[in-house]
Amino acid sequence: MSYLKFKYILFITLLSVDVFAQSAGKYTYQFLSLPASARITGLGGTLIAVKDDDINLAMNNPALLNDKQDGAIAINHNFHFAGISNGHFGFAKAWKKLNINSHIGFSYISYGEFKLVDEFDQVNGNFKASEKAITIGASKQLNERISVGANLKGVFSNLESYASTGIAGDIGLTYHDEAANFLLSFVVRNLGTELASYHADKLAAPLDIEIGFSKKLRYLPFRFSVTAQQLQQWDIRYDDPTAPQEVDLFGDIIETSVLSKEIDNLFRHLVFSGEFLLGKRENLRLRFGYSHLRKKELTIPNFRSLGGFSLGFGIKISKFRLDYGLGYHHVAGAINHLSISTNLHNFTKIQK
Repeated sequence: MSYLKFKYILFITLLSVDVFAQSAGKYTYQFLSLPASARITGLGGTLIAVKDDDINLAMNNPALLNDKQDGAIAINHNFHFAGISNGHFGFAKAWKKLNINSHIGFSYISYGEFKLVDEFDQVNGNFKASEKAITIGASKQLNERISVGANLKGVFSNLESYASTGIAGDIGLTYHDEAANFLLSFVVRNLGTELASYHADKLAAPLDIEIGFSKKLRYLPFRFSVTAQQLQQWDIRYDDPTAPQEVDLFGDIIETSVLSKEIDNLFRHLVFSGEFLLGKRENLRLRFGYSHLRKKELTIPNFRSLGGFSLGFGIKISKFRLDYGLGYHHVAGAINHLSISTNLHNFTKIQK
């Protein structure tokens, strides 16, 4: 691919971001930002710079679709608090003659059951609330190292008798140097808006611009990743007016320096993760991650917790891969994410 062609693709991507970002002030369909799999949960909640046979990664970055995922199928379910749960189903197909890899996915979240109460505080039954999204996506290898991809999502939200529908999309660009075990990605996630809204004002999908890289060490079965998120907005610190203020020995309020605030804000953009790839075929994988944004937003003053940290593992048994992710949010506890995946070609080979 020529330099001018690469520059043109990047320019179109950035132009699309600018158009949608200016119209986005408040977001809806926040469930689109949830991790699609237990592996992603265990690695800090986002992963856009690992290219292997994991079909679930295409939900974060469609440019990660590749022919190793041909025939892959995955089922994921995430157990949240208070009866809330979400999940994702995905399937991949490679079109070798066209040099295109594609996938289709179905994502959902159930908010549980609620009491239907009128303005007179009378209970008139129960109702449920849920949201769903259907995703189709494709990627193309432009040359030996660069691939591009896109997802298109149809979103459907139902809260009691009210409904909302919307459309969103992802754009991904990936540079992969296999010899150096290095991968760099640029992703624009959830560009979109409501088509039919709950009220007069239409809200935007939860836009997120990310840049990430990963590096697999040569002499150690370990890969680390760093992802910069929410790059469409620099200042993402939340100024809590109810937070207790620190005072010195004389009772004067200790003001946080500008430098400290900027450093804190910088690290809120970053997610750090690592994965041990054990065994000759990497059948056992141990994972950890840390999100400083989650740590700061969900910390309760004077209480210590593992909020912001995450753990997980994956193991391959016969033709199936099982993954478990544990995401700590705050002192209330953690969420449990389970995934199972396989490849349909494993079964067709046996029949032949």
